[in-house]
Amino acid sequence: MPKHKLGDLAEKFKEDLFKIAMTTLSSKILSQDKEHFAKLTVDAVMRLKGSTNLESIQIIKKPGGSLKDSFLDEGFILDKKIGVGQPKRIENAKILVANTAMDTDKVKIYGARVRVDSMAKVAEIEGAEKEKMREKVQKIINHGINCFVNRQLIYNFPEELFADAGVLAIEHADFDGIERLALVTGGEIASTFDNPESVKLGHCSLIEEIMIGEDKLIHFSGVEMGQACTIVLRGASPHMLDEAERSLHDALCVLSQTVNDSRVLLGGGWPEMVMAKAVDELARRTPGKRSHAVEAFSRALVAIPTTIADNAGLDSAEMIAQLRAEHQKEDSSAGIDVISGSVGNMAELGISESFKVKQAVLLSATEASEMILRVDEIITCAPRQREDRM
Repeated sequence: MPKHKLGDLAEKFKEDLFKIAMTTLSSKILSQDKEHFAKLTVDAVMRLKGSTNLESIQIIKKPGGSLKDSFLDEGFILDKKIGVGQPKRIENAKILVANTAMDTDKVKIYGARVRVDSMAKVAEIEGAEKEKMREKVQKIINHGINCFVNRQLIYNFPEELFADAGVLAIEHADFDGIERLALVTGGEIASTFDNPESVKLGHCSLIEEIMIGEDKLIHFSGVEMGQACTIVLRGASPHMLDEAERSLHDALCVLSQTVNDSRVLLGGGWPEMVMAKAVDELARRTPGKRSHAVEAFSRALVAIPTTIADNAGLDSAEMIAQLRAEHQKEDSSAGIDVISGSVGNMAELGISESFKVKQAVLLSATEASEMILRVDEIITCAPRQREDRM
C-alpha cells in the first residue's frame, strides 16, 4: 500500500479515536474542556502502540490552576522532592528500585533490652549500627548505580553517605509509584543486595527536578518503556481532580480497546435503532411464539435511545417515533442530538462509539437476562418479627 494511503488511514483512525473520546467525555465533569482532554487521551493511547496495559500511563493530580492547565508529559513523574545535598540532575541514570529498611538506629526485636555499664558502651553500640548501615549503603552503591529509590524511609546518615557518593537517594516513594517506576524503567524491586548480578536495574536518559504549580517533583525522561507517559491533572479542588481522573480513566479504557479493534460505530442511539429494525424484520418472518420473544428483544434495544432522550429531558416517545421514521430511509445516520433536542445526523455531529464496547454491552446484557430467566424459583426468608417490648 502506498505511504500516503497508510498516512491517510492513520490520520482517519486518529480522528475516529478523537470523536470517541469526545463522546465518552461529553457526559462527565470534563465536558467543558472535552476537546483538550480528548486530545490528551488520544495522544497517550497512541503511545501504547496497540497495548492495552494502562499501567504505563500515569495520572498525577495537582490542585491549583484550572482543568485546561492539565498536560501530557513523556516519561515518568514521581511525586517526591530531591533531598538536600543530592544531585539535582542525572544523565544516563542507572536506577535501583528497592523496598528495604534504611534506619538501623534502634534494636528491632520486640521487648529487647540492652543493659550497659557505661556511656562508652552506648557509643560502641551506636558505632556498630553506623558501621552496619555503612556496609549496607556500600553494597547498594556497588551495584554501579547513580539513583536509589526506596519504598521506606532513608535516615540522615545513609542519605549523607549516598550524597557523598554522588548517588541520588529518593525515600518514601509510595508503593504504587515504585511499582510503576520499576515497570517503565525496566527494573525490578529489590530487597537484598548481596548479589549485584542478580538485581535488574532500571535505566533512563535523564532525571531532573521540575516544578508543577508550587510543588517540586522528580521527572524521569527517556525511560526504557518508550510508551510510558504521565498525564498531569490540574484543578480547583481535590474532589474535582478525583472526578476528572475517573472520567479520564473511562476514556483511556475505551480508546485502548478501540486501538485493538478499530471498528467504529455512530452514537446517539443509532446502533440500537439499526439493530431494532433488523430484529423487527426477523420477528415478522419468524413463525409461532418465538416471534414474541424476538419482538421483545427489539423493544429492549430501543430502551437505550429512550433512556438517552429521558436523561436529556426530552419527550422520549416523540423522539423514538421520529428516529424510527428516519431509519426507514436507506443508510440513515439519524440519532438523538441532546444539545439541540432533536433528531440529528450522527456522522455530521461526529458522535462515535467503539464497536468493541458496544458489543460487550450487548452480550453482557443478553447473558444477564438469560441467567435471570433460568431462575425457576426464588426463596426468601420471612421478615423477622419485631418483639413487642411494651
